[in-house]
Amino acid sequence: MNKNIEAQTSDLEVLPKKAYKNLSFLKSTKARIIRILCELIEPKDRFKEAGVENTIVLFGSARILPPDKAKERLKLIKYKIDTKVISSTDIPKEKEEAERILKASIYYQAAYDLSKKLTEWSLSLKPKSRLHICSGGGPGIMEAANKGAYEANGKSIGLGISLPFEQSLNPFISKELAFEFKYFFIRKYWFVLLAKALVAFPGGFGTLDELFETLTLMQTEKIRGKTPIILFGSEFWKSIINWDSLVNWGMISKEDLDLIYITDSVEDAFNFLITSIEKINQEKLV
Repeated sequence: MNKNIEAQTSDLEVLPKKAYKNLSFLKSTKARIIRILCELIEPKDRFKEAGVENTIVLFGSARILPPDKAKERLKLIKYKIDTKVISSTDIPKEKEEAERILKASIYYQAAYDLSKKLTEWSLSLKPKSRLHICSGGGPGIMEAANKGAYEANGKSIGLGISLPFEQSLNPFISKELAFEFKYFFIRKYWFVLLAKALVAFPGGFGTLDELFETLTLMQTEKIRGKTPIILFGSEFWKSIINWDSLVNWGMISKEDLDLIYITDSVEDAFNFLITSIEKINQEKLV
């Protein structure tokens, strides 16, 4: 047999790589649409398998610490000041930051308490009607939300996102409901699609992004039905957004403010959510 023919025959014995197993292709720009479709389809199957049809989304800053850790941080700063580890020029900055972190830690506790109460209430419902806590999957307020559900013996969802900093999945998410998305817009899709209510705690750009996108979808009636939205922490929300000015300038109508409910009480937030969700369910039956 000709040597060239022998070499060709030998090469054919090695099966060519299938396109769907070609990682270099799947990670390429050309395959972006395939990756997007995967993030749309794969979560749907997982939610269905886990029996998740409805969620209550809690979101807020990843930088907020639990009260005990915030107190320890301030205690450490005070110790460093007393022992002169921190230079006198840095004392005001270090102390102010630690005090600010401690002040914000009340929202970690509130997110935990609200999540736990909601999960306990949800577990009293029939499996088909249950609402599962959903967060962005990371630390801070997201961790508090998942932890509250976890300690109430309920399932909870973490819609993580690949970021160069801050974001990592917290340990309180149900394993079968832990996700890590590449694309922000697909993650937002899953936040909104299953949500029957949203609670926004103090946060930064990401929190504001999620909040205003949801409000826009509701204002333009792209979301079916009514989705109650709570802004938790009146001091924070009223200081960073002048809602009345938006009305006074004619940028939104006065009725648009009915889309949000501001509170500082876990009990009030819980009662508002339960009442709103039960009312929506009753309207569906009529």
